[in-house]
Amino acid sequence: MQMDYRILLQEENDAVRERYELSMERIRSMDTEEMGLPYGCYFKKVSAFIRRIERLAKRVEETGLSGEDGLEGTSLTLEALQEENYALYQDILPENYRESFANPDYAVEVLGDGYGQLLSFLYTEIRADIVYAFEMRLMNITILNELFLEVYNLFAQAWEEGKNAPLEQLIKDSLYWFVSDYAEVTVDWRIREGLDPALSFGTDIVMKRDLTDLRYLYAYGEYVSETEIKLASFMNSLPQETIDQMASTYTEGFRKGFQVMGRDLKKKRTVVVEFQLGFERMIRRAVEYFREMGLEPICYRAAVESVNRRANGRRGYYGTSPNKQYDYDHRYDSALYMGNAFKERKLAVLRSAYETYRKEAAWCAGPALVETFGEEGFAPENKKAALALNAHQEALTLAYANESRQIVNQYMPGDETSFTIIAFPKPEIGPDFEAVFRETIRINTLDYEKYQKIQQCIIQALDEAGYVLITGRDGNETSMKVALHPLRDREKETNFENCVSDVNIPLGEVFTSPILKGTEGLLHVKNVYVEDYQFRNLRMVFKDGKVTEYSCGNFEEAGAAGDAGNDKGAGAAGNDKDTGDARRQGQALVKQVIMRNHDWLPLGEFAIGTNTTAYAVARRFSIGDKLPILIAEKMGPHFAVGDTCYSFAEDSPMYNPDGREVIARDNEISLLRKTDMSKAYFSCHTDITIPYSELGDIKAVRADGSRIDIIRQGRFVLEGTEELNEALDEADDGAAGLDCE
Repeated sequence: MQMDYRILLQEENDAVRERYELSMERIRSMDTEEMGLPYGCYFKKVSAFIRRIERLAKRVEETGLSGEDGLEGTSLTLEALQEENYALYQDILPENYRESFANPDYAVEVLGDGYGQLLSFLYTEIRADIVYAFEMRLMNITILNELFLEVYNLFAQAWEEGKNAPLEQLIKDSLYWFVSDYAEVTVDWRIREGLDPALSFGTDIVMKRDLTDLRYLYAYGEYVSETEIKLASFMNSLPQETIDQMASTYTEGFRKGFQVMGRDLKKKRTVVVEFQLGFERMIRRAVEYFREMGLEPICYRAAVESVNRRANGRRGYYGTSPNKQYDYDHRYDSALYMGNAFKERKLAVLRSAYETYRKEAAWCAGPALVETFGEEGFAPENKKAALALNAHQEALTLAYANESRQIVNQYMPGDETSFTIIAFPKPEIGPDFEAVFRETIRINTLDYEKYQKIQQCIIQALDEAGYVLITGRDGNETSMKVALHPLRDREKETNFENCVSDVNIPLGEVFTSPILKGTEGLLHVKNVYVEDYQFRNLRMVFKDGKVTEYSCGNFEEAGAAGDAGNDKGAGAAGNDKDTGDARRQGQALVKQVIMRNHDWLPLGEFAIGTNTTAYAVARRFSIGDKLPILIAEKMGPHFAVGDTCYSFAEDSPMYNPDGREVIARDNEISLLRKTDMSKAYFSCHTDITIPYSELGDIKAVRADGSRIDIIRQGRFVLEGTEELNEALDEADDGAAGLDCE
């Protein structure tokens, strides 16, 4: 049996133990000290949290190093574990967050502007101690303890001198140098845990726990909600053949990705497995299938420290967020330290880490993701007290993303790896959860040969065209012209990839990288789900393939309603000023989530989705607004802003099943890689779909101006595609029935 990976950390933990114990002793003594108000309340609150972490770490270490597994070696009942989990996360749960120092608004209200943001950041970083304790990473707990004491001593010294508080800059300096100096700890670990299967904390839970005993969910240290409990229980209720089918579809999609792209999977030894807690039974079977392919799983946790967290979404394994507003409030905590020097520092550490783990990087085949859908769209509140990037910091963040991706590509070339993504519903989707889950399995396993033939008919027509026209209907104002690459020999070349069930599951799309010059128009969608956000009335204007304007109506309805006290912060009183504020907030949300803080982005992809079966299911259960883009992109034409689908692999030939080469792998921007790599990529690719119900026509326009109708008023009319309308008719019949009710 493989040794508990935490024993691998015993030497490191022993080396730092004296510092750990001294820092804990000092923090315990703070409970009896006189502290100046209002800051004393903060330090007592945070020190109490750290003492809770000390008790947790002691329990985990004793059970882990005694040969037990850290949970089943204790007498803790499920109820006791639930109480402990609640106690660890209660401070940031929505019902308590209003008066939490993790809430920037509350921290500023109590501690003052400037100090509040800094101390809220510190507390948020310290909350990462929860997972550090479960993983027995004493170094990380120790350095946070020492930072906390350093900041406390600044206040204590100020009180001794008769001052209310130290200079803000002194606190900011302490926080900055902590993040910068310890990047070699935090960033290096982040790279290693995504490449090294020896760091098997998550894998051990998946493969060794008794998954029928739901106590296993609490072994991660993640927040465990009713979602995880219901998911795990539901997975346990499924017959083994269903689990096998789910896992096989997922792993075979990964294998087929290598096959379709002509890449050698036999050279690889590891695969990164990403999932939400609750899916462990499927993941366990998938790991067994991956091992049959010669791939060892790497299961790493979604990042918890600011220096590694993503502003949008999470990667790795994770539980339900205890509070999305908390995540949103701290999405730009890097504003505290991002600058020219820090950007270069982090890049240097990243480069050093990949050099250290270059062998592991070369062995990694890529990620296999299990995504989820079904929860209500998140309507964030934009808080003035929350840290925000200035224009210079935004530019540095984008530059870091671009340069870091180039570093990663040196050690993990994009033309040597692949990926796969599959999605399943969560219980939050409603009372039809089990039925939707069964339908999702059906959608994920449709007959790829049938769709491949139908999609080939669409590609043949599109390859006659110089550009494509796409229009909306029934309130959708889309009017787009998409320019296509000229084909020298249509017998050997094509513009569109025939995509079935490999890297993107479910099947059902043909896609291309458009020419930017001549691509123009308005893209409009009434509702679309991107990341964790549901966008209403999303509008994007393109000129020569580049986004020049964008907006959404997320904040306008509440603004008109005059709901100044709306906890979700969608808007305020309905007057001209508030209408302007709502528009600016909408633009800011689009820029953050879709534009990824770029001022402009090119159109990296145009596609036509053919999975009308998925569309029919969405209509039948009224879940179209809850589907992830992974499924939604197959339910109509979609447009992706950012990089092409072939970024960092443009020079690797790609062939369709009919043997023709897909030549549309570049656009005018990606071609800049040949002269200036920094101008060629944006490190993002975000899909936006027009559903069939809002779709008017898709017409392929030949050089002589003649047109080929692919879709007319939301129906496939091209010869060879008519079968796709059966599901659309079913969807309309179902919708009409619902309307009659």
